[in-house]
Amino acid sequence: MAKVESSVVINAPLEDVFACAKNIEVFPEFMPDVKSVKILEKSDDGNHTISEFVAIVKEFRATIKWTEDDIWDPQAHTCKFTLVKGDFKTYDGLWTFEEVSGGTNFTSVIEYEYDIPLIGPMITTLVNRKMQENVDNMLAAIKAKLER
Repeated sequence: MAKVESSVVINAPLEDVFACAKNIEVFPEFMPDVKSVKILEKSDDGNHTISEFVAIVKEFRATIKWTEDDIWDPQAHTCKFTLVKGDFKTYDGLWTFEEVSGGTNFTSVIEYEYDIPLIGPMITTLVNRKMQENVDNMLAAIKAKLER
């Protein structure tokens, strides 16, 4: 299983960063690699969602689809997510939000396994690089949205 991790300090209050990240259904509006996000189920308090993602991978001229189960904890300022189904073999992660001098530190850690039959090490390296770029780009997009 591969792992990617990225962090960014966003010049915005903790609650604003947490709320922006939690509003995943608008990600396609400001994240070019996210084609769509559809909320399939949502708890009354909004802290538990099942969502369907479609992401674009330009290098493969393909899309990756998956459904994830998100548990948002507004007291701890975290989101734990796990794969329900989709193109990944495994896909689990944790987002953490911490107040720091100058704003909020947003960290994303994702562990995943993406099986493409008969792929070699070069393609595996490309998939790993694209996953890291995706996490970095997502954090940068949220930072840009909040710091506008």
